Amino acid sequence: MTAEPTVTGDETPGQAAGRAGQSVRSRSQHQRRKRIVQAAAALASRGGIEAMQMRTVSERAGVALGTLYRYFPSKMDLVVAVVGEELDLLERSIERRPPRAGDPPQRAVEVLMRATRGLMREPELAEALIRSLLLSDVKTDFGERMTGLLLLAASGRPDTITADDPRRLVARALSGIWTMEMIEMLRGNATAEEIQARLEISAARLLIDT
Repeated sequence: MTAEPTVTGDETPGQAAGRAGQSVRSRSQHQRRKRIVQAAAALASRGGIEAMQMRTVSERAGVALGTLYRYFPSKMDLVVAVVGEELDLLERSIERRPPRAGDPPQRAVEVLMRATRGLMREPELAEALIRSLLLSDVKTDFGERMTGLLLLAASGRPDTITADDPRRLVARALSGIWTMEMIEMLRGNATAEEIQARLEISAARLLIDT
């Protein structure tokens, strides 16, 4: 038996039914979008950005090509969405296990090394994501989100730090250093240990007063 939509306030039964229908559509759209992003990430993890052909993604996700383009007008929009999904995973990891190091620079480096280890489990995907940050003309909030994560680890209250606060500026700089270190690692020019050592030096100099 299907439950009747709950009528609230001055709503008519028809309005309540419409609200329930919108909720179902919204959940369905969210699930479809998530399926598309997961399909794109799976393809990128095997063959990089080149493997993320829009038709291939649509087939793997089980959606029509036109539907895919409604959600993601271009391939780079899709790549940016995959970047966002990876950041979501990192954020949830930090929420479950906050950095425990003794001072702000050490906690910031712990966050960056978690991101490094997470990405390098799928090197092809990591390369696709880093390349997208460097080459895409699609606007992404990657830098701001990484900055927020570093400030959260370092200070615990990133929401109280204004855009022109020097602490936010140096956290953004540290995020940029990490991105360039990831490029070196993907090229085979640096190990995780070398990257961590350089990040520790950079963080100590940049974030010591955070």
